[in-house]
Amino acid sequence: MTTRYRVEYALKTHRRDQFIEWTKALLAVPFVLYSQPHGVFEDPDSSVDTLSQTREEAHRRYSEIFRDIEAMIDDHIAHQNNAENPFPSKLKLLVPGIGPFFTRLPLEAAFKFQDNKRHISSRRFVSPSFNDIRLILNSAQIMAVTTYGTLQLATFDGDVTLYDDGQSLEPTSPVIPRLLDLLRKNVKIGIVTAAGYTTADRYYARLHGLLDAMANSADLTPSQKQSLVVMGGEANYLFEFDSSSPDLLTLVPRSRWLTPEMDKWEDKDITDLLDVAESTLGDCIKTLNLPATLMRKDRAVGIIPVSPEIRIPRESLEETVLLVQKALELSPVGRSRRVPFCAFNGGRDVFVDIGDKSWGVTVCQRWFSQKEPSGPQGIIKAENTLHVGDQFLSAGANDFRARSVGTTAWIASPAETVELLDELAELMGKKMS
Repeated sequence: MTTRYRVEYALKTHRRDQFIEWTKALLAVPFVLYSQPHGVFEDPDSSVDTLSQTREEAHRRYSEIFRDIEAMIDDHIAHQNNAENPFPSKLKLLVPGIGPFFTRLPLEAAFKFQDNKRHISSRRFVSPSFNDIRLILNSAQIMAVTTYGTLQLATFDGDVTLYDDGQSLEPTSPVIPRLLDLLRKNVKIGIVTAAGYTTADRYYARLHGLLDAMANSADLTPSQKQSLVVMGGEANYLFEFDSSSPDLLTLVPRSRWLTPEMDKWEDKDITDLLDVAESTLGDCIKTLNLPATLMRKDRAVGIIPVSPEIRIPRESLEETVLLVQKALELSPVGRSRRVPFCAFNGGRDVFVDIGDKSWGVTVCQRWFSQKEPSGPQGIIKAENTLHVGDQFLSAGANDFRARSVGTTAWIASPAETVELLDELAELMGKKMS
């Protein structure tokens, strides 16, 4: 899965985020003009004042830029909400790949918050980075989702988001008390993972720390305990918490949760799509001489290393993702768009799943609304949903599609998830008070 190094890795177009790169370029101008390291070489008696003035000026200019971007996002939201306006927003013209926004983003306030933590304005040799902007956007999003509305659903990726790559959610994980706190505040939780298991015991093995803590909690009500689901295989297997089950999870039949759109996916189209993917993956193993073997599942197909100690080069994994994605897009079943799919790089493997995380999050939104007739009508809205994940690049990253159905936060490690949840809890506490 994506590590901090891979988040920074942007040598190819498909490994870049247009909006972040554009913002980074805007911030480079005041960095050059106001954050030059000239104070280091001046008279020691005056350098402290000079550095302080430079920091304040850089902070002011950075703030102004984020304020301007904030206004452009407001304009973009006005355009996307006005179906009669045929013209694109200014932001859409400058960043063609920009998607929909479900809330305002208080970027200036978020920058000031992160600047106080990361001292971005005080740096003289390192300009505002990809990670700086990513974290500012995260802060702005959780400020928005708690200020302009109410957070009703939080969904999380598994590997690298809740626990380290290939590991499990152990009882000692600092993420667990933060998730329990969300449940106490009546926020629904969905763990939307690419791991596609058909039995509850496999998910219990990965999530046992959280599930055991929920089962043993004396201050969670039965309703709050029912507020957690696991959506596996992107959007293919739904499990709900069940304290009477030995694995604390029960598989929900597809007939109970499939959306009307998903119910139209035909088995023949699914089989045809997976057949094309399997054939292409087999060709990649031969062409790139990959030390990998094919794995076919009910609604997924992929390649995995022939042994656990072998790591396939990242470049080979990305080449495989792009090849299989293009092959599927050009295939008859892919061109028909009758069945959505997701091809992604898992860090150690490559998989193609039926559906994607936008469908997985949508199922969670519908599921919790259906279970509470007295709750919100219809489904939980995008502006009341926050998806937290580590893979948001435009290709080969399976959290990317979740941006179309909810607000998102892009993290790079479980430690960042903890920091994000602490920030979220503080903002929710302030609103409640």
